[in-house]
Amino acid sequence: MIKTGKWLFILTLTLCMTLPSSFGGTQVSAEDQKGTSDLIILQNVPQSDVAVKGNSFKLGALNVYHDGHFKMVEEGVEWTSRNPNVAKVDDNGVVTFTGKPGRAWVSVTNGTYKDRIAFEFKPGRSVKGKHEFKPSVMKRTGKRYDLVAHALRNMTKKEKVGQMLMPDFRKWDGKNVTEMLPEIERLVKEYHLGGVILFRENVVTTEQTAKLVSDYQNAAEKYGLLLTIDQEGGIVTRLQSGTDFPGNMALGATRSEEITQDVGQAIGEELSALGINMNLAPDMDVNNNPDNPVIGVRSFGGSPELVAQMGVAYTKGLQETGVAATAKHFPGHGDTAVDSHLGLPEVPYGKDRLKEVELYPFQQAMNAGIDAVMTAHVTFPKIDDTKVISKKDGTEIALPATLSKKVLTGLMREDMGYEGVVITDALNMGAIQDHFGPVDAVIRAINAGTDIALMPVGLEEVADGIYDAIDSGEIDMADIDDSVERILTLKLNRGIIKREDPMSLDEKIANAQEVVGSKAHKQVEKEAAERSITLVKNNGVLPLHLSQEEQVVVVGNLFSSSLAEAVQQNHANTILIDNDSNPLTGEQRETIAQADKVIFGSYTYNVGTRSIEHSQMQQMQEVMKAASGEVIGVGIRNPYDIMAYPEVDAFIAQYGFREASFEATAATIFGNHNPAGKLPVTIPSKDGGILYEYGTGLSY
Repeated sequence: MIKTGKWLFILTLTLCMTLPSSFGGTQVSAEDQKGTSDLIILQNVPQSDVAVKGNSFKLGALNVYHDGHFKMVEEGVEWTSRNPNVAKVDDNGVVTFTGKPGRAWVSVTNGTYKDRIAFEFKPGRSVKGKHEFKPSVMKRTGKRYDLVAHALRNMTKKEKVGQMLMPDFRKWDGKNVTEMLPEIERLVKEYHLGGVILFRENVVTTEQTAKLVSDYQNAAEKYGLLLTIDQEGGIVTRLQSGTDFPGNMALGATRSEEITQDVGQAIGEELSALGINMNLAPDMDVNNNPDNPVIGVRSFGGSPELVAQMGVAYTKGLQETGVAATAKHFPGHGDTAVDSHLGLPEVPYGKDRLKEVELYPFQQAMNAGIDAVMTAHVTFPKIDDTKVISKKDGTEIALPATLSKKVLTGLMREDMGYEGVVITDALNMGAIQDHFGPVDAVIRAINAGTDIALMPVGLEEVADGIYDAIDSGEIDMADIDDSVERILTLKLNRGIIKREDPMSLDEKIANAQEVVGSKAHKQVEKEAAERSITLVKNNGVLPLHLSQEEQVVVVGNLFSSSLAEAVQQNHANTILIDNDSNPLTGEQRETIAQADKVIFGSYTYNVGTRSIEHSQMQQMQEVMKAASGEVIGVGIRNPYDIMAYPEVDAFIAQYGFREASFEATAATIFGNHNPAGKLPVTIPSKDGGILYEYGTGLSY
């Protein structure tokens, strides 16, 4: 005879083994652990973007797994609408609004699980007696949809740390990485990486890039990778195929939010087509220091309001394509005279001044919902006067913003109210690598409040160091959880989710080839370049109206051939003197003396190259002395070049060295384009005064 207690034990055990996990039981078989536990609509997830634009909206369905991860699914699910008179839905989850007011419930099922979401289409404001109809989405609520919390409860320590690491694999064994290598795939899996940054060495052709990016995503085990790149435009353009958009200072010169948003959108469309889902742009530094060696034309300009205006427009265009945007370099790298790749710059101002100037664009970007903010390896002693001992030489140095809790948590999170992702600037830069050990730097950055450590030095060593710091209590696991929550929130918001049935590689490549470098994007590039051209000085020289017999001589070194080719398209009788900044030969001086007009293209990138003592500027002085006709100066990159030759007869700033900018400059010189650009910076004179005011810009 079996005792009652034993019967109760058997009954309890049986129930635990048979009840589904949704009943609250935690004991699930190994087979069930590998299976799905639910099917939900992505847009019901609190972190998912539900902004409806136009008369259609694409829904997504997610398989949710017992172990916390989730994947997009398209095959094997059925979509239906309970009120197709208001909103129809097709087999791919695309909802189309009919224009009739009312509410429609759209459902998805895979035969086992089901979810639904509501759309409401109701009259808005009245325009000329007609009501505008604005669709809205009504998410469902409840723990079922809190995928981030579900994931965090089930992720291991190593999986969480992996989400916070974003290394680069620019080279392997001394060779550029242009295809997935078994060694890299192993590291992605072993360290559960949350992201990887790509560089110019990695992205050569459209087809090759689309395949490499696809292989990276395939290597990720549970959560989609942040595939990141610096595609600012202008001088920071990583893609070797596609459209070479003018950079930020050129966009600042246009004074056009519309053009700037169009550029951001076009860049986003090209990146998205390649599978790159995060852009480390826009640069929102205020370039109020003409001696800045690292920002310069990467900034929209010297006015905080202009930088904010253009930066927010760029961000809007970029993020509307599903590509995450990143404002950099917080709290501001514009008023520095040291390159943080090489040293440790300082910004000496207090909070009041910073809020008026450096912080203003970042605050506006945060208010506009930017996805991420990148930190600066710059010291701000009035915000954090902490001193540390440099591992380089044992001297006492100030703590850079990237490693400062007072800056990242106190200033950014608490004072400015930012809730998005914080990513460091590259941790292999001199400002960090020279003074802090690779593990120490990452631990300091995490404790300061960063979420993603970009390009840590030595992936294995750094990961092990973080594990140990968590185990010892040096890093609080709650801080890790907060960071991973923000990273997963970003991924859900931008749809960076692994798929059950991904698009085939051939489809990805075909789509990328159609989008990258498209005619529509080339038109955006052309318009942006033309609107940016700034005629700073004109002593009655421009536009040129020359006979075929009259000769133009183009002089210069870097990019002078590109300038000459563009000029030749407008005036065939043009010759080039491409001189490597050496003194002119007698023959060259004679050619310049006989020329009817001379165009000198100067290219500078720091204080030294624009100095009057520099060989390039010495050559310009020779040209102006030798010329019998007027001399037109072209600042190919920096508008500050005219500081070295203020006596020139005319000066044009074009802000970049891409083909479209040269073509726009040449068209301007010959009157085929009326310049409309305005200086986005103030150009100082040699004596510390003002040579040309912010906003200067002549036209015909």
